[in-house]
Amino acid sequence: MREAAFIKQNKTRWEEFEKVIKSPQNAQPDRLAELFIQITDDLAFARTQYPESRITRYLNDLASKVHLEIYKNKREEKNRFITFWKEELPAVMYEVRRPLLYSLIIFLVAGAMGAVSTLHDDTFVRLILGDGYVNMTLENIKRGNPTAVYAGESELAMFFYITWNNILVSFRVFVFGIFASLGTAFFLVYNGLMVGTFIMFFFKEQQLGQAFPVIMLHGTVELSSIVIAAAAGFTMGNSLLFPGTYSRIDSFKKGAVKGLKVVMGLVPFFILAGLIESFVTRYAFMPMSIKLLIIGLSALLMIYYFVIYPIRLKNHE
Repeated sequence: MREAAFIKQNKTRWEEFEKVIKSPQNAQPDRLAELFIQITDDLAFARTQYPESRITRYLNDLASKVHLEIYKNKREEKNRFITFWKEELPAVMYEVRRPLLYSLIIFLVAGAMGAVSTLHDDTFVRLILGDGYVNMTLENIKRGNPTAVYAGESELAMFFYITWNNILVSFRVFVFGIFASLGTAFFLVYNGLMVGTFIMFFFKEQQLGQAFPVIMLHGTVELSSIVIAAAAGFTMGNSLLFPGTYSRIDSFKKGAVKGLKVVMGLVPFFILAGLIESFVTRYAFMPMSIKLLIIGLSALLMIYYFVIYPIRLKNHE
């Protein structure tokens, strides 16, 4: 085949290859591999038929670029775990910062409602927390340890139960966002009511000074994670309600993926909360300085990673 005919026959395909190389983010890895095979076939033919031609050098350069993109994709796959925690999850948290704010406001308002209701209605605490839990806690208060419930089981059994339960709660809060965000709002309000009722119950029993720091040893990470999981649920629910320029199904897919990334990213934090609750919280009478240190470090971790770091990452783009 004459060189001119070879160029004319394949020119359109090579130009397509060049466009793909210029925007590799839009190309699938399998497509890049296919391009590499086709280009190397053309290069092998050109080297045989036109060894000193400019078209041979052109194809060699094109093949090198395709090979480089394939190599970059492989490296990205290997480093995906690190990239997820360092870049991907913080980027999503920046995008969902508004639902996160709504989540926090709803949780705090619900907590205040629970506290006020418990303060003015002695039966409200039993309605929310249950007679069994209230009676058990009153007995623990009489014995001098209002948070003895956290030392009721072996550390390991408690860890697995609490961690699994918290992960299920976070997924439930997220998944129920599919009901136009109302399901997520319901679970968030219920959890807020429980926390507010819980705190006011100890206040009325004059045990808040002892109980609150103990609860917040694990509660700082645990409650923060529930609020963040609710933000993921609102993100998915709002994607259905407000699709913007996307079709409703495409908007939902995008919102669901964002929310799922957030919830999956919370799993290690629920494990951390479970470890603290099972192995540390049971020591209710440890020095206050140690309690404050654990609470402070936990708050710093959650605020920095989920709020401050995403903003800093965005500002450095």
